[in-house]
Amino acid sequence: MGEQNAETVESMTADSETAAVSVVIPVFNEEDGVEQTLNELHQVLRQAHCIYEIVVVDDGSRDRTADILSTRIDIQLIQHRRNRGYGAALKSGIAHAKYPLVAITDADGTYPNDRLSELIALAQEADMVVGARTGANVTYSKLRSVPKFFLVAFAQWIAQQPIPDINSGMRVFRTGVVKKFLGILPDTFSFTTTITLAMLTNNYVVYYHPIDYFHRKGRSKIKPIRDTLRFVQLILRTGVYFAPLRIFLPIAGFFFGGFGVSLVIDIFIQQDITDTTLLMFVTAIQITIFALLADMIDKRTTRF
Repeated sequence: MGEQNAETVESMTADSETAAVSVVIPVFNEEDGVEQTLNELHQVLRQAHCIYEIVVVDDGSRDRTADILSTRIDIQLIQHRRNRGYGAALKSGIAHAKYPLVAITDADGTYPNDRLSELIALAQEADMVVGARTGANVTYSKLRSVPKFFLVAFAQWIAQQPIPDINSGMRVFRTGVVKKFLGILPDTFSFTTTITLAMLTNNYVVYYHPIDYFHRKGRSKIKPIRDTLRFVQLILRTGVYFAPLRIFLPIAGFFFGGFGVSLVIDIFIQQDITDTTLLMFVTAIQITIFALLADMIDKRTTRF
């Protein structure tokens, strides 16, 4: 679905007053910002009159984060003995969520948590609401924006619909829906990308709501080259899992095209059918059959 306008949000604000939401926050070495984030979230959720809990997952922090969190009696604290990854922390928190909606955000001050009530209100009519970083004040790494442009275009081609923000870490989804996907969601930063493609390719209702995005407090855990490569691998894997025809048929078409060119050359120049032509034909047929079988398996499986 497209981005929601201000009138839509205003008309739905009352719905957030009856919402019950579990807010899951993954933290790893966030001593600089976690306490301010928690205080802000309590204030926002109380003002929205939500029934809520805040589940904080300390993913093996090695600074003062664990000491800070241990003094809070207003949160549910889950601790990983070692750093298992952003996605693993989210999955631990979601598994413990007790309310019908789950909201996720970061502890580093990058997301405007004062807008969370708007996302919760919109979630009354959607399976997932994404805080799309397309607002007026967005601070984003130029280095990361270049590969992301091409990767998002590829993801949109797989999903066959626009994706304003594929990996925003501020979103709200229905607990029952996201728990269906926990078994395939990765333990890394690719969690948000995977759940986005999983929802879209399975025809769940997804809204995008514009938000701002700020400089983080503390040091970023993102490693551009490594995470971009993982991003490519993730989109390919998710595409194969949920939309195999979108991945394999173009490859088969490439080999069919090569077969056609090679066949023309063989007939009019070589005057004989060469091994290259036969190999391209057989490869194209095999990939096509594989794509059709994968699509049939995907359609017959009722996982989600």
